[in-house]
Amino acid sequence: MSVTYLLGIDGGGTGCRAAVADMSGRVLGTGKSGSANIMTDMETARLNILDATHAAFAEAKIDIAAIPSASAVLGLAGAIVGGNGQKLQMTLPFQHSLVASDGVIALQGALGDNDGTVVIIGTGSLFVSRAGDEIRFAGGWGFKVGDLAGGARIGRDLLEETLLAHDRFHASSPLTDAVMARFESNPYKIVEFAHSARPSDFGALAPLVFEYAARNDAVALAILRKAVMQIEEGLDAMMPAGPERLSLIGGLGALFGERLSAPYKAKLQKPLNDALTGAVQLAVKNFAAAGKEAVHG
Repeated sequence: MSVTYLLGIDGGGTGCRAAVADMSGRVLGTGKSGSANIMTDMETARLNILDATHAAFAEAKIDIAAIPSASAVLGLAGAIVGGNGQKLQMTLPFQHSLVASDGVIALQGALGDNDGTVVIIGTGSLFVSRAGDEIRFAGGWGFKVGDLAGGARIGRDLLEETLLAHDRFHASSPLTDAVMARFESNPYKIVEFAHSARPSDFGALAPLVFEYAARNDAVALAILRKAVMQIEEGLDAMMPAGPERLSLIGGLGALFGERLSAPYKAKLQKPLNDALTGAVQLAVKNFAAAGKEAVHG
C-alpha cells in the first residue's frame, strides 16, 4: 500500500486537532475532538485522535477508507512518559505512525528549523530547547508532580487560595469571593470538585485568574507572580546565553509573555506557525522527503 496522504496531529489535555495534507504538505482539511493526553487516559486519547482524523478527512472530502494508507506524525501530551508513545503507536490504524511529545511539533511550528526555546503553556507546561541536532525537554511531568505554571496548576492554586481565605489564613479578595460564589459558598463543594477533577477541569478556572489580575486583584496577581517565577526559573536552566529565539505558546502562552521580566521579553518572538503546522512539516520530512532528518522525541 503506497502512502497517499500525510497526517499531522496535535493532542493535549484540552483537545486534539488533526490536519490531513498531500505529500507536499499542503493542508486539505482539519478536524477537532476532545482531550488526547495519553498519560491521563490512553484509550480516550486514541478515540479522540481517530475522531479528529475522521473530521479532517470529512472536511477534505476524502473517503475515510483512505485513512489506513496515511502516514502520521502525532505530537501528544504524555508521549515521553513510561513508553506511552510506543504503546499508542501500536494501536493506530495508519500505515506509518511516529508518536512524539507535543513539544516536538510545537518546537518545529514555532521555530521552524531555527535554534531556540519554546515554552508550551496550556493545561500543562513543557520546556523544549533545540541547539543544532540536539532537542532537550524539561518539565511536562503531569499535573500532580509537574506542569508548573500550567492552567491546571493555576486553577488548583486558585482553589487552594479560596479555601485559605475561607479559613482566614490568607486575606480574601474579589476573586476568592467569586470562586466561593461559584461553589454556592460551600467549601465542601470545592473539596468534592477537587477530588474528582481532571487537569482540564482545574485548567478551566485559569482564565478567571487572568481576568481578575487585570483588575489588580491581589490574590490573582500573587498566583501569576508565582507562575512567572517558575517560567523564568525554567528559562534560566534551558536557554543558552546567546541571542536565541524564545516563544511562549499554548492557550496561556501569550498571556504570560507580557508578564515576563525585561531580559526574557527581549528574546521573545512571535511563533512562526502553530504546533499542528509543525506536525505536518515533520510528516513531510519523515514520509515525503527521503534523506531528510527524522523526528525525535
